[in-house]
Amino acid sequence: GALLSGGVDSSTLGLLLARVLGEQLTAVFVDHGLLRHGEAEEVEAALTGLGVNLTVVHAEKRFLNALAGVADPETKRKIIGREFVRLFEEEARRSQVEHGKIEFLAQGTLYPDVIESAGGPGAANIKSHHNVGGLPEEFDFRLLEPFRYLFKDEVRDLARELGMPEALVERHPFPGPGLAVRCLGEVTAEKLDILRRVDHIYISALHEFGLYQQTWQALAVLTPVRSVGVMGDGRTYAYMAALRAVSSVDGMTADWVQLPHEFLATVSSRITNAVPEVNRVVYDITSKPPATIEWE
Repeated sequence: GALLSGGVDSSTLGLLLARVLGEQLTAVFVDHGLLRHGEAEEVEAALTGLGVNLTVVHAEKRFLNALAGVADPETKRKIIGREFVRLFEEEARRSQVEHGKIEFLAQGTLYPDVIESAGGPGAANIKSHHNVGGLPEEFDFRLLEPFRYLFKDEVRDLARELGMPEALVERHPFPGPGLAVRCLGEVTAEKLDILRRVDHIYISALHEFGLYQQTWQALAVLTPVRSVGVMGDGRTYAYMAALRAVSSVDGMTADWVQLPHEFLATVSSRITNAVPEVNRVVYDITSKPPATIEWE
């Protein structure tokens, strides 16, 4: 079995295993409702089109219920990791009834994930990655992590070799917990909807201005900060959204990208015009270290 989160790492893993195992592979794509605009549909269409035997589990309500009232970033990550594992266990049991025992569970864990979860010698535990460890003791699968010592650029080269569409290959890294760690504070359906719209405007503009490929990762963050603004004759009290773009080789260190002011001005006005719940847009000019790439 392979557990897919929709990112380039797990998608490449699914494709690789499908070439080796064919119908023997049970690939489970968990749509936890924390993906970006149109992402689940794009991944499903691409992988199915490339011959991956894919089961899609729509679990938005389940994850939102589990995250209700939780604001702490580490707790959010742990809850999402726990639900991922439980969901996969349920799917695996269902599959075993139909197809016989599943012996292996494959995950697209990369080397930076391992290091940041203190899997390397002398490494500090910066944050827990939901796909490193996290499997219960009684889990009766053997864990396969064929990309455990690879970096992102190496996985992309492999994806191209396997015929993955370029739009998926070149997609920016995306955290396993998805928009839950870009929606600061409690995660709600309403806040996710606002964040999706902001992110979609930002990422679409990066493509439009030819800036997407020049950045390693670009993301929008919905902050819990509300500020006063003006609209027409009245005042507004709405969310502040933050935009971030970084350049990096492997994600271990990163520099903020000096996006053109004209681009930032365009995106800011598009966001505040199209997303009334947001009345202030800021740009993050911090490198890693001292900041992480994600805000949570």
